[in-house]
Amino acid sequence: MLKTTGATFLAIATSFFILLFSPPPKSYYHSLFISSSLSDNASISHHLRTLTRRPHVAGSQANAEAASYVLSTLSACNIKAHIVSYDVLLTYPYSRSLTLTPSPSEPPITFDLKQEIYEGDPYADVADEVLPTNHAYAKSGSVVGPVVYVNYGRVEDYGTLKEMGVNVTGTVVLARYGEIYRGDIVMNAFEAGAIGALVYTDRKDYGGGGGDAKWFPDDKWMPPSGIQVGTVYNGSGDPTTPGWASSEGCERVSIEEVESSGDVPLIPSMPISGADGETILRLIGGQIAKDNWQGSIDAPTYRVGPGPGVVNLEYNGKQVIATIQNVMGVIEGVEEPDRFVILGNHRDAWTFGAVDPNSGTAALLEVAQRLQKLQRSGWKPRRTIILCNWDAEEYGLTGSTEWVEENRDLLASRAVAYLNVDCAVSGAGFHASGTPQLDDLLKQAAQQVQDPDNSSQTIYEQWIQSTESSLIGRLGGAGSDYAAFLQHIGVPAADMRFGAGYPVYHSMYDDYTWMEKFGDPMFHRNVAVASVWGLVALRLADEEFLPFNYHSYALELQKRAEDLENEISDKGITFSPLFKSIEELSKAARKINNQKKEIKEAKGWTSMRRNDHVKVRELNDRLMMAERAFTDRDGLLRRPWYKHLIYAPSRHNDYGSTSFPGIDDAIENAKNLNTAESWHVVQHEVWRVARAVKHASLVLDGKLT
Repeated sequence: MLKTTGATFLAIATSFFILLFSPPPKSYYHSLFISSSLSDNASISHHLRTLTRRPHVAGSQANAEAASYVLSTLSACNIKAHIVSYDVLLTYPYSRSLTLTPSPSEPPITFDLKQEIYEGDPYADVADEVLPTNHAYAKSGSVVGPVVYVNYGRVEDYGTLKEMGVNVTGTVVLARYGEIYRGDIVMNAFEAGAIGALVYTDRKDYGGGGGDAKWFPDDKWMPPSGIQVGTVYNGSGDPTTPGWASSEGCERVSIEEVESSGDVPLIPSMPISGADGETILRLIGGQIAKDNWQGSIDAPTYRVGPGPGVVNLEYNGKQVIATIQNVMGVIEGVEEPDRFVILGNHRDAWTFGAVDPNSGTAALLEVAQRLQKLQRSGWKPRRTIILCNWDAEEYGLTGSTEWVEENRDLLASRAVAYLNVDCAVSGAGFHASGTPQLDDLLKQAAQQVQDPDNSSQTIYEQWIQSTESSLIGRLGGAGSDYAAFLQHIGVPAADMRFGAGYPVYHSMYDDYTWMEKFGDPMFHRNVAVASVWGLVALRLADEEFLPFNYHSYALELQKRAEDLENEISDKGITFSPLFKSIEELSKAARKINNQKKEIKEAKGWTSMRRNDHVKVRELNDRLMMAERAFTDRDGLLRRPWYKHLIYAPSRHNDYGSTSFPGIDDAIENAKNLNTAESWHVVQHEVWRVARAVKHASLVLDGKLT
């Protein structure tokens, strides 16, 4: 009896000792991370000013210096940091010219293709370091032809022109930026028969709407001479190493093979300013364009042509195998070092990049500095956290894609999630996109962080008030570095930011002054996005059970499948196998949620909990790996790099997100051909997705059939 009593007292005393001297719970450190005592808007401002003091396009010395700054900052935070380099194909402008001949009897107009320095521009001394305006990977060549105005250059816009009897073949098209990805604007022009493409920035979309509107530096709007540059490459990663990493001495395909891949344009293209676009529009005749094709209130009347104005477009680019540098920082997990929570942002910019991307880089460094402060307080992550600063994203998500391709198998077996921030801040209002199992986590994090523009509410309260459509978007588009993680290898992913589009995007006016005056004058939004980003990462890294909820996934798939079924209800396509698989996924999601609850409730003393770690690990593995099951090794039809059958870019808009992209592509093709064989392909794609969804439910269930 005395022995029993002694053992009982010893157990009680041991428990009190553990409670008294054990470290604080992880939730304590999470609250500390988002506290004002750890955040520093002055530090973020300093990081951004340093990163954007010069233009730093991929492959340049200035961008290498920016990489060194990121590396030294991570190292100063006591984070193990290193550089991973790749040798990739990049393009730069060699020569370019654009002239417009109004009529055979009039002299040609020559455009200077320059963005103007404004009075008092603090970056005037380095403005000559900005690349001459161009489209990366544009086709070199010289073309002459009458101009046709094609609105945004979408497939449906060409359909409208066809209905109007306008023949685009042999012309140079003039399209305005907006609605779709610029690479698809050029690709659509080629498929319509055009020989060249000009893409301009319309005042209606980016210039404040005309009238008395002011522009930067007096207001946030794009100046008349502003030009949005960017890539027109429709693939991901180095075009010469499709599907494998561009490491030293690697195999490369030829430039001829790159061109035959369909991912680079086969006609010359050039970005031009709003002022130059209007000059050309004034010299286009023909039918008057539709009302929703017209410009701002004081713009000329837009006509579609062709001609009589004739354009002479000449562009010559140089192709270079250049070295790019990803900067990687690693905080190793204590209990599960082989499970990776990955945060990423790119560093390279077309010009100064204050919004895109270095507001995100500054936020990444802010997260790193706060994590260092947590470590000083005693925090150690359960799982490994990896901080990634990518290079050459602007060319085609290149740095992240090469790294994922090089580490594909390891990431596929160990990555918990990828959390992306690109343009961290371009204005007010929080936005987030992600795979559905992360929905609850994103909402909960937003509920814990104060709205930077209204201290009386949380970000979540502002978020739900300002959103009319779905609160959380989906990551089907290929707009940033999450693409390789989600769409190629099936890692759960999220992307977050403050502000939506911004007028000076990809122009030389995206500088620190624009951010300080219009994007985030007090840098409180930058602090807030770092808080949400880091908090989501901490919960994924520290919580014993991964905070995934696949019930949201099943609901999302059910709704999208119903929409597709209604769209083609008269075509004899059965969606029953897909609905059956979705129901199985829903059951598996409920089951694993119940299993998680049972394990939690069964846990008692701390000493007893150690016996459950195998169960917890096995359950977490199922939650982590279920997303992989949505991928197919053959990928999408004619787009094999995209393996994910639930989320991928729209075929005619790389920025656009579609659910069930394979079914979507097949339906579009079948509507055009309207043959029995084409509709059979639609049915096949439905079966493919049904099988993938079933595989995901089997992974969640965790049992062999």
